[in-house]
Amino acid sequence: MGIDQSLWRSRWWNAVVFIGMVSVTVTVTSSDSHEKQEQVVSRIAFGSCSNQSAPQPIWDAVVDFRPQIFIWLGDNIYGDSKRPFKIFGRERTVGPWKNVPRFVPSSEQEMKARYEKAKSSPGYIRLHQNAKVIGTWDDHDYGLNDAGKEFQGKITNQKLLLDFLDEPQDSPRRKQAGVYASYTYGPVGRDIKIVLLDTRYHRDPVGSDGTILGNSQWLWLEKELKGPPTAITIIGSSIQVISNLSATIHPLFAMESWGRFPKERDRLFKLIADSKRAGVFFLSGDVHFGEITRYDCAVGYPLYDVTSSGVTQSVEEVVPPFLRSFVRFVALLTPSTMRVKGQHCRYKSCIYGQPNFGTIEIDWDSHPVTLKLKVRDKESITVTGVDVSLTELQSSNSESFDREKAEHDNQKHCTLEVSLPWFVRYRLAILFFCTLIVFLVAFLVLVYTCFRLFRLEGCKRKHD
Repeated sequence: MGIDQSLWRSRWWNAVVFIGMVSVTVTVTSSDSHEKQEQVVSRIAFGSCSNQSAPQPIWDAVVDFRPQIFIWLGDNIYGDSKRPFKIFGRERTVGPWKNVPRFVPSSEQEMKARYEKAKSSPGYIRLHQNAKVIGTWDDHDYGLNDAGKEFQGKITNQKLLLDFLDEPQDSPRRKQAGVYASYTYGPVGRDIKIVLLDTRYHRDPVGSDGTILGNSQWLWLEKELKGPPTAITIIGSSIQVISNLSATIHPLFAMESWGRFPKERDRLFKLIADSKRAGVFFLSGDVHFGEITRYDCAVGYPLYDVTSSGVTQSVEEVVPPFLRSFVRFVALLTPSTMRVKGQHCRYKSCIYGQPNFGTIEIDWDSHPVTLKLKVRDKESITVTGVDVSLTELQSSNSESFDREKAEHDNQKHCTLEVSLPWFVRYRLAILFFCTLIVFLVAFLVLVYTCFRLFRLEGCKRKHD
């Protein structure tokens, strides 16, 4: 009887354990399924260049867009200190004066205070409550204007940036050299991979044609791109990947971009092509205007780069209102072989030089899946945009791609800015210097005329 009772208890206990395991398994599976369903992402917003001391009315429009994810693309705060050097405005960061040593790194306490001020914006608080916020940095939150690997404060400032982004204390980003990271959202078939690059921590000086990412980050990026495929892959870079306006506005202006490191950009394009990864496009910031660019001859499908810059900082905000039409005229004259021009553009140049933010809308239920890539103003009105079918972002077979590349080599989205004829490439500088010469000649003629009149008047008085 004791043996039977013991056996009965053993069987009863095993049954309880089995039922419990089944219940737990069902619960976990149901929870995972529910979590994946909730994680289907169809609305993403992004931006850059946000001065914590400037008015930020644009956050209302960002919040009203109802993004599920918001991506910071750099200059999330302005954490460097300005020396008293002003050209047209106190935040001038482009032009021939850009590399003048007028920036000095802030102390850790100042940087921390500026992050706290940026995070206390009412619009940003509402955004942070309703959206997952991720991001990388650029030079002004890195700590020094145009700085690269030589900047000594990068270790301390990396911690401050990750605190700003609410990065978990056990995150690998807190242990590695640089703030690069990747995230994957959504179930298989509707999954999105977001890869955020660090274009500062390991970067060699501009003009060296050295590295932007550094060896460790390149190895990491290769692993990420050659890993499991996703429906969409977004690569976030603080500086522009496709556009290289410095090639067409030099020597008047100079801007940082991947195009100023041609070997690195070629390596990036080759890595994407070799990975055979579909659905890749770029997001970028830095330049204080918004635009969309495209390059058709890097991989087996068009590569887009959506630039949103900035939340507060923009090229038109640093000049008097009466000069803004002139800025738009200059933008129209600037040669660009990569810029996408379409019906959504507010201005003929398809450059928007006022505060802006970017958005991505994905219609997963359409056939084929469509993406709406847009740059919006502070009222959330589209100022430039493009609709892309996900089937367009699929690699062609090599033979057809070679034929297509040959057909498009002479078209605007296949010709790099550095390959333009010199008289086209430098037409802005030529126009500027010709205008300057005309004004100088006119001034000399005026001076000479005044001098002659003065002499004639003097001779007349002497004669009288």
